[in-house]
This record gives sequence, C-alpha cells and structure tokens, in this order.
Amino acid sequence: MPALTGRIGAPTYAAVLRTPGAWKFYLAAVPAKIGIAMTGLGIVWLVHGATGSYGAAGSVTGGFAVAEAVAGPQVARLIDRFGQTRMLPVTLLAHAVAVALLIGLTVNNAPLWSLVVAGVLAGGSLPQLGAQTAARWSHALNGTPLLSSAFALESLSVGIAFMVGPGLVGTVSSLANPVAGSILATSLLLTGGFLVAMQRSTAPPQGAPGQHVSPKSLLHKRFAGLVGTNVGIGLFFGSMQVSVTAFAVSRGTPGLAGPLYSITSLVSLFAGIAYGARRWRTAPPTQFVVVLTGLALTCVPLIAIQTPLAAAIALALPGLAIAPFQTLSSVLAESSVQPAVLTQAFTWLNSGSAAGIALGAAFAGRVVDAHSAQYGFVVALMAATAAAAMGVVVKLSGR
Repeated sequence: MPALTGRIGAPTYAAVLRTPGAWKFYLAAVPAKIGIAMTGLGIVWLVHGATGSYGAAGSVTGGFAVAEAVAGPQVARLIDRFGQTRMLPVTLLAHAVAVALLIGLTVNNAPLWSLVVAGVLAGGSLPQLGAQTAARWSHALNGTPLLSSAFALESLSVGIAFMVGPGLVGTVSSLANPVAGSILATSLLLTGGFLVAMQRSTAPPQGAPGQHVSPKSLLHKRFAGLVGTNVGIGLFFGSMQVSVTAFAVSRGTPGLAGPLYSITSLVSLFAGIAYGARRWRTAPPTQFVVVLTGLALTCVPLIAIQTPLAAAIALALPGLAIAPFQTLSSVLAESSVQPAVLTQAFTWLNSGSAAGIALGAAFAGRVVDAHSAQYGFVVALMAATAAAAMGVVVKLSGR
C-alpha cells in the first residue's frame, strides 16, 4: 500500500484565512457550531429533568436525530436553490420556535408523544452550519491547493465544538437548570448563524432563476461511496460511545468513561492540524484508502485492552485517522458534485454519519449486553473495516 508523502509549505492556514472575508465567516460560525454540539445532549438534560426518565429523554433525542438526518438534505436543497442569505435566517427562526415549543411542553408536563413531535421539529429545522461554511470555502477557493487546508480548518472547528459543547451544556444544565442548557445552545446557534447570514460577500450564489439541478446528480458511484464511508464512520463512533462507557463501568471506573472517550477526539484535533499544514503529493482518493485502512488497523488493539491505561493508549490510535478522513471526505465530495448541489452533498455526508451513529450505538448496545465491552470494540472494528472497503469503491469509481 503506498505511503502518504507530503511537504510543509503552501497551502498554509495563514494563507487560507487571508482569503477575503474568510476569517469573518469562519469565526462567526464557531458559536453556532458549539450550539449545535450542545443541542442533542441539552434535550436529554431537559426531558430527563422534567420526567425523571432516560427512556423518555432517549425517545425525544432519537426523534430529533432521525429528523435531522432525514430533513437536513432537503433543507440544504432549498439553501442551494435560494441561497444562504435568504434561507439561513428562516431555518434559524424555525429551529428557535421548535426548541421553544419543546421547552414549553416539557416544563408543562405534556404527553411524551407531543415532546417527540417537538423534538422532530427541532431536528428537522436544525441549520447545517458546517455544510454551509464548507460551501463558502469551496466558493472562495475552488480549484486552488488551499481548499484542502480550508477543509482541515473546518474539521478542526467542528472537532473543538464537539469537545467544548457537551461539557458546557452538562455543566450549565447540572449547576443551573436543565432548561438553561437548551436555551444557551439555541442562543449560541442563533448568534453565530445570523452573523454568518449577514456576510453576503462570501456566500455561494443561489441557483439561477429557472435553473434546476436534480438531486439524482448526487447518486453517482463516487458520491454514493462517500456517503457509505460516512455511514461506516458513524457506526464506528456509535459503537465506540457504548463500548468505552461499558468498558469503564465494567472496570469499576465509570467516571473515566468521558475522559477515555475524549482521548480519540483530542488526538484527532492535533492530527487534523498536522494534516492540513502539509501539501500532499499522493492523490486524495489514495489518501482516503490509506487513512481508512489505518483506522481499521488501529482498532485491533482495542479488542485486547484490560486496564484503563491500556485503553487510553489504544483509544489514541484511531484519532490519528479521524480528522484526515473528514477533510478528505469534504475534498472528494467537492470535486465529485456540481456546485449547485454542494450544500446538499455536504449535508448528506453529515446525515450518513448521524444515521450510522444511531445504528451503531443501538447494535453495539445489544452486543455489549449479551457479551462484554470487548465485543463492542469488535463491532467498531467491523464498522471501520466496512468504511475502508467503501473507501476502495470511492477510489475505483473515479470522478
């Protein structure tokens, strides 16, 4: 298998952020991404705080996640058609109304079915800020070697958001009030989202009047393979969430579950920074296969871990591949679809990952209940291996 080769030099992060208007929309989106990272867990705190039931909280959060995965690409289709500056404020306000409805129903002890409906509305209206900022990068840097570093920066901001957001909403919800966590999450999302929407100069152009690009243009082999790999990565993350928690509990150290799981994300951040700072000579499709194969191989030690220290070391290894995968996934998607459906393309990748997380967590949970945490790590290994196989499909499919 060919090794990745590269050298430090242009493109650099400084050059990327010198792109006119880039640092403004990049920084503006940060609070919104943190708000998005807080939203799902905020709903768990909100519903559990009112009902005392994790089952009820899981039902509402599940409805939220499924609606986000299903409706997200449809909202993105409207954004591609009518433009970010017109559609982003609409989706932000719709999401705020849905969250307000969910809070109102929850604090007034409404029936569970109504909470699930409100959760579905909140998930279906959740603005896909990551996809929209990625589309702005593509519009600004299309055809330049800076684009890969821009997507690495995008991956970095999302990674930081999902490290900061869950801890922040947990702290606010536990120390103040469960309602406060959801209010803060929505406030951050609205603040960042409206700041991004105000920056018209960097927004991709809306579809021309009378012009319509069919979503079927997203169904060619390469893009379908990219969605497949993101489903596989989602399965990996979902199974890891359950397996790491089960491992920590089985060793009598439940408090280590969060820190252990965060190791992979922390290593991923540094790997993403290092990856984006280099110009790679190896073609992106080949890099894609190498990175996914590396992810599968680094999952093997997880099967044999017995102590928290061994787990910490083993959990660091998969993090080396996560951020490079996310960057390459964006690079290949951008080069595989027409600009008129680019926001939809990025959103489909997110939806594939979200669907995989839900399925992976459910399946791994059953496996762990029937056997042990080590079998959950086997599920993670199988998911990473399936993602690597789909990566080969992407490489062989061509543009």
